[in-house]
Amino acid sequence: MARPTQRARTLSQNFLADRATAEHVARLAAPDRRRPHLLLEVGAGNGALTEPLARRSRELHAYEIDPRLVPGLRTRFADTPHVHVVAGDFLAARPPRTPFSVAGNVPFSRTADIVDWCLTAPRLTDATLLTQLEYARKRTGDYGRWTLLTVLTWPYHDWRLVGRVGRHRFRPAPRVDAGILRIQRRPAPLLTGAAARRTWADLVELGFSGVGGSLHASLRRAHPRRRVDAAFRAARLDPGVLVGEVAPERWLRLHEELTA
Repeated sequence: MARPTQRARTLSQNFLADRATAEHVARLAAPDRRRPHLLLEVGAGNGALTEPLARRSRELHAYEIDPRLVPGLRTRFADTPHVHVVAGDFLAARPPRTPFSVAGNVPFSRTADIVDWCLTAPRLTDATLLTQLEYARKRTGDYGRWTLLTVLTWPYHDWRLVGRVGRHRFRPAPRVDAGILRIQRRPAPLLTGAAARRTWADLVELGFSGVGGSLHASLRRAHPRRRVDAAFRAARLDPGVLVGEVAPERWLRLHEELTA
């Protein structure tokens, strides 16, 4: 039989072992206790984060993929009727049809899939996720560079790095520190309509294609040079700027100028 630490590594499990951090993450995930709120927790583990989330939610669905942890969770929350421990893979869950939030200490190896699930859930309002610090920094522009996924979704979702958690606050300790990533659906999108969504995606994907050797050159494949030059001036961008250095707000200006 595999030892607990071996099983944890197989499932990419690093259990949160610091109560103060759990309380902090729960406050970020559900800041207003008076607001009725449906929460979905990714990877409940041993319940360290489940407990403070339960105190701040109207209804909590705590997903746990490891069947050996489920009985303990159900025993722990047997007297908490609004907590529903769900045995199974969070990624197989159907998104609720009412507004909801997601929170969790996510398995590092499955972060990208969990984030994609959140981004495509129509009624998700926000997600508060403990991820690898490097992942959170890349997605939020904390390195001074922006990724394709962040720019593509920026008109509809706000990405923020709202905290860092040292690796020794987990058991077993991972090799790297964690970051607290907040993804919040914008109440009013910065772009509306199917046409704007399509032209935005086309522009951003073309810009990140790398064809032509620079952002300026890539955009010239679909737009006259004079229009690209004018758009760069309006966005206050140097023609030699690297695509990853262009902040989402500058992309919005480029889109405005090139699709006018």
